[in-house]
Amino acid sequence: MAKGHRSQIKRERNAQKDTRPSAKLSYARVSVQKACFVLDAIRGKDVKTALAILAYNPRYASSLIEKLLKSATANAENNNGMNVDNLFVEECYANKGPTMKRIRPRAQGRAYRIEKRMSHITIVLNER
Repeated sequence: MAKGHRSQIKRERNAQKDTRPSAKLSYARVSVQKACFVLDAIRGKDVKTALAILAYNPRYASSLIEKLLKSATANAENNNGMNVDNLFVEECYANKGPTMKRIRPRAQGRAYRIEKRMSHITIVLNER
């Protein structure tokens, strides 16, 4: 059992909370592997450069990640009072989400399984 009163435990937990601005997209209909190609291109870049990279990237995941990056930037500006010009992408990663299983009819009465994968994409920003 935990030591201390419930309010004290909550206070300690909130003191350890990460204050960096972030945005998370859950259940994105793109596989982790495909999302990571785009995320690797923007990791460590400043926000202005990252948005430029995403605007001209032909992959489907880039449109999702562009919207997510704009959301994280707005969170930094409005919630944390940070300057947008000094922001950069500190962390960005995609975690595996649930997989939708579908059936594809094949020859001679067989059925193949199609797995439509989902991912949870997270972007964390910070100031230089």
